[in-house]
Amino acid sequence: MESQLAIAQQFIQSASNLSALGNGLINDTFLVQTSDKPFVLQRINHSVFPEPAQIMANLSQLNLHVAQKPKDNVKLIIPAILKTLNNDELYQDEQGHYWRALEYIANTESLEAISDIHQVQQAGFALGHFHRLVSDLEPSHLVDTLPGFHIAPDYFSHYQQVITAASTPESQYCAAFIANHQHIINDLEAAKQQGLLPLRVIHGDPKLNNFLFAKDTQQIISLIDLDTVKPGLVHYDIGDCLRSCCHNLATNDFDLEIAAALLTSYLSEAGVFFSEADYDYLYASIRLIPFELGLRFYTDYLEANRYFKVTEPEQNLHRAVNQFQLCESIMQQELAINAVITRLKLL
Repeated sequence: MESQLAIAQQFIQSASNLSALGNGLINDTFLVQTSDKPFVLQRINHSVFPEPAQIMANLSQLNLHVAQKPKDNVKLIIPAILKTLNNDELYQDEQGHYWRALEYIANTESLEAISDIHQVQQAGFALGHFHRLVSDLEPSHLVDTLPGFHIAPDYFSHYQQVITAASTPESQYCAAFIANHQHIINDLEAAKQQGLLPLRVIHGDPKLNNFLFAKDTQQIISLIDLDTVKPGLVHYDIGDCLRSCCHNLATNDFDLEIAAALLTSYLSEAGVFFSEADYDYLYASIRLIPFELGLRFYTDYLEANRYFKVTEPEQNLHRAVNQFQLCESIMQQELAINAVITRLKLL
């Protein structure tokens, strides 16, 4: 069995030690020290991403596209791909696992929770800037590395296949919430099928801890965890970013003030390509994404936690409850959220 250090040395021979990095739920990530610059080593979760080469092809396409932009127009660093000693983008170990190495963005930090409005404004700007950078990248040039990702009707269909009788109050709450609100599941997909919302290049997972803040200025300088960059609806990204940043973890309430600040900053960049329909479906995306994630967490709990990493058997059940309560808070503030969207639309 190869050690993680031996695998790191397949990319940089002087790799000397490594330590766990971040707390992602999918890939195993390490920071590797070398005689020169440190780098990031990741074991790609092959059960989630069955075609790792497609992930790397998308990342290469993204890096090439951004590199062709005038430097003054690019405000984000896209981590560079580091190749193996054999000039490959991936290394397959003795167990068949795939590993890749990426540039480490030094003097940065990721956040698990918002502590001031500046951070919110930065997150909105960074996501909007990313969408603006790739707004002229043809979506068909990228491979769909996760078919079905963010397709809520498909998640619901799978849930219906595994649903069992709820045996605890938390499980009963989840099952009832899904049953009572399943009518929202097709909101974005129906708009896509009707041609109202076009496919664009999206990040796919722009939660707060995938933004890197410069430690000295607290400006966001990078957007990481790019495995899910693919063709999709920007509304998936917007809804997920708001879900992550506006979630009061203590109460599971949706923070409208934070949402307004984030959307304002987002649209300062993305407003140049936003259509009337894009505005019209903003609320639907804000409501749908926590519902979708709660559905995914609850389904994974019912299937004995196959997808998301857990530290105890009911963790995905608790995660589902949190997301459904957040969704409930969003629905209670529908009029106020739509008022914010209308105001921004008129700016």
